[in-house]
Amino acid sequence: MRFRIFTLAAVAALIAVAPAACPAKTKKIHDDQKEKQWLSMENGPWWFAPDWYYYFLHKNYSGAEMYWKWAGFKSGYRVRFKEEKSNVKRIMPVRVTAEETQRQKLAKVEKERVHVESLYKEELAREADRAVDVTYSIYKDEFSRMQDCIADGLLYCLNKSKGKMKYQVDELSRQNEVICANIAYIHKQGVGYGLENAKRQQAYEEAKTAMGELVSRTARLAAVAATHY
Repeated sequence: MRFRIFTLAAVAALIAVAPAACPAKTKKIHDDQKEKQWLSMENGPWWFAPDWYYYFLHKNYSGAEMYWKWAGFKSGYRVRFKEEKSNVKRIMPVRVTAEETQRQKLAKVEKERVHVESLYKEELAREADRAVDVTYSIYKDEFSRMQDCIADGLLYCLNKSKGKMKYQVDELSRQNEVICANIAYIHKQGVGYGLENAKRQQAYEEAKTAMGELVSRTARLAAVAATHY
């Protein structure tokens, strides 16, 4: 008899413990209030619940306002939410603004890259232009002719004056050396030397004018030597 009572008690205890030992089933919980809040902050309708709770406690945050609604026997005050009255805004417009800002930054970077690339190509073209002097050949023969005139004229002055015009001859020779040194510098080629050919041509024109004036001064000095010695 005692054994049967003990057995029944043990079975009853097992039945009582069995539900606790089995894994509990998880019940899905849908929170309508949080859903509305999340949708409002993202891109859904601007609406919060419970509405009177947000009206009294979170009016600035939610943009809640009270209004009268006629609905027969159900007429009364209601709460609605307006985003423009809220002191916070949606996350989505912020994201859109951030994306637009990022797009503008990328566009600016691309514009600067294209600008720098164009400058680089332009500099390469200028470097190639500076590497070879294609304008010197235009002035080479004229420079040689004027140098012969200057050399012959100064030598004539020294010989005719028997050295008495050495000071005037040395001064003109010095000025001629300066002009020739400038021409030699303009004609230099290679990395780190030279100008664009358009600037070279302008410099050669200036040197040609200066050398032409020196030819005229040499001719006048030769005329003085011829009349006085």
